[in-house]
Parts: sequence; structure tokens; C-alpha cells
Amino acid sequence: MDHNMPGMDHGDGGHAMTFFWGKNSEVLFSGWPGPHTGMYVLALFLVFTLAFIVELLSSYLEIAHEKASCGLVSTLVHGLRVGLAYLVMLALMSFNAGVFIVAVAGHSLGFFVFGSRVFKRFFGHSESLGYGWL
Repeated sequence: MDHNMPGMDHGDGGHAMTFFWGKNSEVLFSGWPGPHTGMYVLALFLVFTLAFIVELLSSYLEIAHEKASCGLVSTLVHGLRVGLAYLVMLALMSFNAGVFIVAVAGHSLGFFVFGSRVFKRFFGHSESLGYGWL
């Protein structure tokens, strides 16, 4: 990791990580997205999408649990969900404020679409979860 990245304080020889704004950061991979604005936007989109998918998979697991269909598929989906959640966490460790905002936005929108009562009827399981009135 570049020791001259924003958010790192080398005053006492230690590394004090703090949130910073800007596109010059490393997200998930060494040197990526680099100083390129387009690549930074792609990194933000990737983090948002990963967080959104984590919520989709969480909803799937909730439905599978309600229908008592836990098995190999549910185990594989759980493993995928955990792996993607860890990738989002590792992206957040860049301490870039933009990455933080899109991760929270991805989780929030994903929960709104897949976990809230608003969209339960569109996924055909509102009755099984007690939302038959929707």
C-alpha cells in the first residue's frame, strides 16, 4: 500500500486511518482504481452492487428458512453472501468516504427492495411471511 495515501498520518511513526474524500484510493486491489475518475466510479458501482446483492441473498435465505428448505443450496448461498459481505467490508477498509456512502446506500436500497414490506408482494411470498394484506 502506498504510504502517502490520504487518510494516513505518519507523524508519530504509526498509521492512524481516517476517512477522506477523493478518488485517489485503493479499493480491494493494489493500485485500483488509481487516479482515474472513471475507474473510481466503477469501484463505487462495484461496491454498491456487492452490498445490494448481499441484501438480495439475505432475503433469499430468509425465505428459504421460512419454507424450511435449508439444505446444500441454502448453505452455498449463505457462503456466497458471507464472502460478498466480507468484500464490502474490505472495500470499506480503504477509509474512502465515497466507498462508505455507496456501501450503506447499496445495503439500504437492497433492504428496501428485498427486505421491507413494500416489495414483498412482488416476490410471491407475502402470505408466507405474514404480509398477506399487501
